[in-house]
Amino acid sequence: MTLRLGRGSFENGEILVMAIVNRTPDSFFDKGASWTDEAAMERVHQVVADGADIVDIGGVKAGPGEFVSAEDEAERVVPFIAAVREAYPDVVISVDTWRHEVGRAACEAGADVMNDAWGGVDPKLAEVAAEFSAGIICTHAGGATPRTRPHRIAYDDLMGDIIGRTTALAEAALAAGVPREGIVIDPGHDFGKNTWHSLEATRRTGEMVATGWPVLISASNKDFIGETLNRPVDERLIGSLAAVAVTAFEGARIFRVHAVAETREVVDMVASIKGLREPSSVTRGLA
Repeated sequence: MTLRLGRGSFENGEILVMAIVNRTPDSFFDKGASWTDEAAMERVHQVVADGADIVDIGGVKAGPGEFVSAEDEAERVVPFIAAVREAYPDVVISVDTWRHEVGRAACEAGADVMNDAWGGVDPKLAEVAAEFSAGIICTHAGGATPRTRPHRIAYDDLMGDIIGRTTALAEAALAAGVPREGIVIDPGHDFGKNTWHSLEATRRTGEMVATGWPVLISASNKDFIGETLNRPVDERLIGSLAAVAVTAFEGARIFRVHAVAETREVVDMVASIKGLREPSSVTRGLA
């Protein structure tokens, strides 16, 4: 299916890289490296040069931490979205928020996608996406409250819950007026899950792909990788790329990551292995 995310249109078979740009002083991975406007814009310049198809801008740390109001969140991301839109008129911009007030202001500033990582806790976010013809990411969070960590969470049928919740959110977005080709589902690695759950969701990505909805994977440097390989947060690149390779081969379409250049190379290789992309050159055995 052709993906249409705001101003961006991507043909079937294209595998997309979404670059993470944090506008927070306490992000789990970069510890506020792109907190200032100057550092954040430098990050955007770099990820676009590295091959990012989408820039995902967030203003609130996913985990527990200092309370950030909707007004403060908007102040962190909306003027910056406007600046990115001016600098890159054609790049697809996503805003990582669960609040419709922030989503509306972001769309007015030029955002193309609502990245709802907390599983539809604010149904009005889909209405905003429909109003602005924006895309929306429908994520499984197991019913968790935003910015909370799971505690002894259990599922009778993990993939049944993931597929049931995400496709229900997708259908609700469609009913609200979001175009079908602008709706994406996400298994929500680590959100409302322990490490066993995230590993299972990774190896069963094909079941989500089989629903017909495009699938986004956001596993970059997350705790399930750290726990699996016994690696601190700054040593999880190899594990992250392994998760990218597996889920790309299973048919996921979008990868939300910190390491754009490395991910771009992995997904291009996977696409070529699957026969979806021509090699850059073929002379071996022919010359």
